[in-house]
Amino acid sequence: MEPLVTLVAVTGLLLLAGALGAIRLRRPTTALRGGLAAMFTLTAGAHFVGMRDELVAMVPPALPAPGLLVTLTGIAEFACALGLLWSRTTRLSAAVLSAMLVAMFPANVHAATGDVPWYEELGPRTAMQTVFLAATITVLARHSRTATETPAEPSLSPRPRDHRRAKAEDHVDPQAGPAPDHTPWTSSSSSSPP
Repeated sequence: MEPLVTLVAVTGLLLLAGALGAIRLRRPTTALRGGLAAMFTLTAGAHFVGMRDELVAMVPPALPAPGLLVTLTGIAEFACALGLLWSRTTRLSAAVLSAMLVAMFPANVHAATGDVPWYEELGPRTAMQTVFLAATITVLARHSRTATETPAEPSLSPRPRDHRRAKAEDHVDPQAGPAPDHTPWTSSSSSSPP
């Protein structure tokens, strides 16, 4: 239940911050990315501290090295949680997390039929997994759409100047008129013979 509360609470706080003027948090997808990052950081931590023994017990017996699998999935969840926060890796992270949620669902079924004491019903866990999966798929779909459809915002900084041209322009005295041409094959009135 803690992961669901974390997802909802952090997403809600980020949406509120966006409504109060935090420009980068105005898009709901951005707030959802932050909520998912917080949630998966929490669940990744459980793979190492607190609930590790229960998570190892959830791994179906057909899979080898349950302790290693729990460690690897914890590392993957943490890496993807960080990846959700960087725009360039958001889509990949959301896709990997979606696949992991589907791939790890058999562990929930195993736990529901086994005798893991903290786990009583498959129904509530299935409902939570569905919410998590819907959130990761939403980020995957909407982030890719906003990345391709959002026009570039105008920059407030001036356009960069061509340094060669800028150097020449900086040395021109506006009261002296146009700069003289110093090429050797051009003659000027002052250099013509008397």
